[in-house]
Amino acid sequence: MLDGGIADVRLIRADKMNALDPAMWEALAEAIDRLKATAGLRVVVLSGEGRAFCAGLDLSSLSNDRDPGASSAGGSLSDRTRGISNNAQYVAWGWRELPVPVIAAVHGVAFGAGSQIMAAADIRIVHPDTRIAIMEMRWGLVPDVAGMALWRTQVADDVLRELIYTNREFTGSEAKLLGFATHVSDDPLARAMELAAVIADKNPHAIRGAKRLCNMLGHASDAEILQAESDEQVKVIRTPNQMEAVMAGMQKRKPNFTD
Repeated sequence: MLDGGIADVRLIRADKMNALDPAMWEALAEAIDRLKATAGLRVVVLSGEGRAFCAGLDLSSLSNDRDPGASSAGGSLSDRTRGISNNAQYVAWGWRELPVPVIAAVHGVAFGAGSQIMAAADIRIVHPDTRIAIMEMRWGLVPDVAGMALWRTQVADDVLRELIYTNREFTGSEAKLLGFATHVSDDPLARAMELAAVIADKNPHAIRGAKRLCNMLGHASDAEILQAESDEQVKVIRTPNQMEAVMAGMQKRKPNFTD
């Protein structure tokens, strides 16, 4: 259900600090797919119920009898089962594929896969005392929930390497300094909802175009980005929604946009 075009999406496995078991992996993928098809969607706010955002992988998924090539989210690690990603990667990368902005409100802990789901958000608001870690090296593993593709536009290369190699914890306050977080707030969810309301009042077609442009920054050439800027502008300029943005601004009223 949308409230003013805002989808309030929450990880709900509070007794396990929202750790990812097979059911949670599947539920998050289904939520992403459902949101992709939701009419009137303007912004998504992603948060966790209870004491944490997400404690990462439920370690019971690392059973000794599992095929080494199998993903804890189902399917194969190597197979591209969800477009360019596997099932586990999609639970993070899928938020980046949504056509609208995603704001993560993070508290408690964001470990391992949780830190990578957090990274998939366009904007990340964290409590200053949040405990964050790229945890995989503790278990002799490498980050593999799309974090590497996401962090490259957020964090300095050497900082990222240190945090991966050591799996040391850092706080929400440090996350802001390092680039993992956009804002620090004592009430991340309230701050996220406030920001979502601001974004929801912008031309939805321009917002979607801007997200497509932002998603190109990590891989596209200068020429491709310059061309894409022009192409996206042609799609929105002088359209009814763009003209409504101008009129609402001049008349100092709330805009009335259409899909």
